[in-house]
Amino acid sequence: MEKSQKSLPTYAIASVDSALRLATVLQLEGELTVAEAAERLGVARSTAHRLLQMLVYRDFAVQYPGRQYGAGPVLQLAEHSRSATSRLRSVALPHMERLVQAVDESANLTIRTGTEVRFIASVESGQALRVGSREGMVFAADRTSGGMLLLAEMSDEELDAAYSVRDDAEPAERPDLARLRSELARIRKQRFAVNQGRSERGVVAVGVPVCDSAGKAVAALSVSIPSVRYDRQRLPSLVATLRMGADGIASDLAHRL
Repeated sequence: MEKSQKSLPTYAIASVDSALRLATVLQLEGELTVAEAAERLGVARSTAHRLLQMLVYRDFAVQYPGRQYGAGPVLQLAEHSRSATSRLRSVALPHMERLVQAVDESANLTIRTGTEVRFIASVESGQALRVGSREGMVFAADRTSGGMLLLAEMSDEELDAAYSVRDDAEPAERPDLARLRSELARIRKQRFAVNQGRSERGVVAVGVPVCDSAGKAVAALSVSIPSVRYDRQRLPSLVATLRMGADGIASDLAHRL
């Protein structure tokens, strides 16, 4: 990306993106220092400090005595919810890094809230042409591989109830529930999902569920691939590698609990 001083719109968007990523980390994971923020964003400490100070000014963050920042009033969540998400993310990251090394594509971890999914962790591949980090982003669940896997955990009644609260949504945003139920039944049976350009043009995603000790999906692990590089013949291998990663996350999560 060009860093010309005249590119004000580009610079502004990058700054907003960095601030939102920091806000997401504070909300989902808890406290961090300027040095930790700089490392997460890949920026200088002075830049991270300015971003955190702006979040404090707008009540998205608070500065504690010492060097740590935490979620402010705008971002306050229940402590249990935040710690559970943080625990899931910290357990998953080593497995995601190994997954990326094995398949050389970017990996993501998602959780569902209602009819949306949030990307709580991303690890990018080292390839020049790659799908970038989606961490902190929110998508409609029926538009992503992970979202479809998590929707597949729901009964027809739960699915109807979840989408009934979206009466104010534009018609184009409402899924055809009969068609969706059919897709979810297939995904429930095969235990993996493929998204070919459904959420983002030019991107193919393959995902599997991450299950708790009772066998219920609590998250979804996926790899995102530029469509020009996707080979359908590679699907069985991708699914097998993803399942190994998901099983590793589930095992470590159970031990952590």
